[in-house]
Amino acid sequence: MKTIAIVGAGALGSYYGARLGLAGADVKLLLRRELAAVRAHGLTLRERDATRRYAPVAAFARPEEIGPVDLVVIALKTTANAALAQLLPPLLGPDTAVLTLQNGLGNEECVAGIVGAERVLGGLCYIGVTREAPGEIVGYHTPGKMTFGEFGRPAGDRVRGIAAIFAGSGVQVRVVDKLDEARWQKLIWNVPFNGLAVARGGITTDRLLADPAIAAEVRPLMNEVAAAACAFGHDIPETFIQAQVEVTPTMGAYRPSSLVDFLAGGEVEVEAIWGEPLRRAQAAGLAMPRLAALYAELKRVTAR
Repeated sequence: MKTIAIVGAGALGSYYGARLGLAGADVKLLLRRELAAVRAHGLTLRERDATRRYAPVAAFARPEEIGPVDLVVIALKTTANAALAQLLPPLLGPDTAVLTLQNGLGNEECVAGIVGAERVLGGLCYIGVTREAPGEIVGYHTPGKMTFGEFGRPAGDRVRGIAAIFAGSGVQVRVVDKLDEARWQKLIWNVPFNGLAVARGGITTDRLLADPAIAAEVRPLMNEVAAAACAFGHDIPETFIQAQVEVTPTMGAYRPSSLVDFLAGGEVEVEAIWGEPLRRAQAAGLAMPRLAALYAELKRVTAR
């Protein structure tokens, strides 16, 4: 893999772009708001173990300025997916792979509709990073873990090679044959904790768990998601679900990504994380009353 384009260099895209660049990869960032600052000062990663600076950064405003690359990494929020039809084609060569790191369900299908299913891979990120100033990324749970898979296919040499590139940047990686199953697994945590953090007044996970009434909503939501996953052939064991409950208190006053977006006045990924799983479950004949109620509440509070 020779050249990598990061589409959407916010906190997540900048973090991985800097990690990969510091490890020696040829990285090109596509960004808008902080273009001048990143070009002038590079990227700074502030993590618990060290502060690292990646400079100079090859930063661009338009995909045509980058041209075809070997790997495209999509780190945009799903709320910006309408832009992908213009952003992706200029980056494609004959053998370009396209990796989406987006949350929720339906993202690989969206990307495949633009670039073709044979190019598409998916990645799930288990990490906590925020952007505190132009070009400055703070990591709370880094370097984190990533799960990789092919869209609609078992894992092959291509996805294993891409995972190895990320592993070379210090990230813990896992490659799976069933990408869709991994996405449902991540929803076990994201649906209740991202959702309730926003819907119950914009609160961190520690405050969420400290309120017995709100905490009591977590496990039933997880159980509904697990039941939906099972309907699609994905068995999520009880031990996995319980582990998601037990790990959350150790995260302290954590702000899930949807809460970060909400508090900043940005769009929340309501459809990808809550709407699409609900629609798929209901189409399979499942009753999802708790997820349906949370989805409706999130649509209401994020309508602003």
